[in-house]
Amino acid sequence: MIKFSTPRTRRFQVVSLAAAGLLIASVMVAPPTNAQVVTQPASGTTGDAANTIPGVDEIASSPNLRQIANLPKQAPLNATNSDIAFQGNYAFVGNYNGFVVYDIARPSAPAIVSQVLCPGSQNDISVYGNLLFLSTDSSRSNDSCNSVAQSATIKESWEGIKVFDISDKTSPRYVKAVETNCGSHTHTLVPAKDGTSVYLYVSSYFPSDTFPDCQPPHDSISIVKVPLGAPTDAAVVATPNLFPDGGYKGSGNGTATSGCHDITAYPAKDLAAGACMGDGILMDISNREAPRVTDRVRDTKNFAFWHSATFNNSGTKVVFTDELGGGGAATCNKKVGPDKGADAIYDVTGSGGDRSLVFRSYYKIPRENADTENCVAHNGSLIPVPGRDIMVQSWYQGGVSVWDFTDSAKPKEIGYWERGPINADQLTFGGTWSAYYYNGHIYSSDQKGLDVLEIDDQSIPGAKTRHFTQLNVQTQFEYRD
Repeated sequence: MIKFSTPRTRRFQVVSLAAAGLLIASVMVAPPTNAQVVTQPASGTTGDAANTIPGVDEIASSPNLRQIANLPKQAPLNATNSDIAFQGNYAFVGNYNGFVVYDIARPSAPAIVSQVLCPGSQNDISVYGNLLFLSTDSSRSNDSCNSVAQSATIKESWEGIKVFDISDKTSPRYVKAVETNCGSHTHTLVPAKDGTSVYLYVSSYFPSDTFPDCQPPHDSISIVKVPLGAPTDAAVVATPNLFPDGGYKGSGNGTATSGCHDITAYPAKDLAAGACMGDGILMDISNREAPRVTDRVRDTKNFAFWHSATFNNSGTKVVFTDELGGGGAATCNKKVGPDKGADAIYDVTGSGGDRSLVFRSYYKIPRENADTENCVAHNGSLIPVPGRDIMVQSWYQGGVSVWDFTDSAKPKEIGYWERGPINADQLTFGGTWSAYYYNGHIYSSDQKGLDVLEIDDQSIPGAKTRHFTQLNVQTQFEYRD
């Protein structure tokens, strides 16, 4: 949830390290020389060992996860790291100052291919073919990459979607901007059924009477259609109202609904799940330009902010996350407890356009964190293990958690990796924003840079056997044995 506050000439800076012969940031192979590594019992273990808080920057992990690389952030892309997308041997990592293209052909030795300087939070990211999409959710003076921050109260301020051509990974080319109401905090890529275009379901929230382009009520999403053969024709084609009744009104425990934070789509099943501040929703997206809400759930006791969603492989379960504290608070401690700032697992019942959600349980990392560590459920993905529902997930300074929800009523952590607190004396933002499985490894966009973790295949059989050619985590697809 962390949110900081007409097209013109689009200029930006590409820093192509390999081509320019510049110094590339060194890869630190685990364990980093300045950190002590402590291997602890797998979570679920009771007693002091499982609840010992590591020291500042001390690495702790279960035996089945091992860090094999860390590539520190490099200026000018040294702002907040955000989401990750994958294609072939490349990872694309969003950053509040733009995005970075990494070569991950050798997971133990990732290398920066290019950096694109294009400020505008959050720079949520996805890729499809030769196109890359970025979300801008902070008011800018214009749509160019050399814009400056500007108040949203000014009519000419710009927020929305930026489109890049990435056919040359060393030199991405900015080709189009599409303004959307209330900006684009996140977006979800949904391919058209005829294969000629893609849709971007744009999520945004927090309208205000003082914002000319973000007036309340804001109960909708924006749908941008991008023709693959003519991306410069990208445009908003629909703004469906998902909450005709205005959504959840809010309370002392939960945020009022005024838009969505994130949507995950499962195009092959015509399904989507939306995390919409005060509401969790299930949608039929058989008509890509007119998604229809089939069920809506609320948790007025334990959920503060519905943040994101993940389907299991069969589409019979949804994991919703609650970003209590907006990602900047210490919520993985005894004071907050096990059910707040957690995941909630729902079974999907019914079929077709009549599917609905049934709550089964909560999951939260069972390891206590320090009061100086921001920690809450954040972005994760499935680990494609046949016959099991396993997810890897970021928890900011709570680290990376691998957990099994095959029994949706009894989820359990089966592996983890984390650093100790950044600061022992005061609450400091840091940790991993997104942790995703891709082709046998876990990639984490940490505030200390890109981390690569290796999974012990013997402890999680089948976890290293999949080969994907492209992965946008919020666009799920079915993997088969």
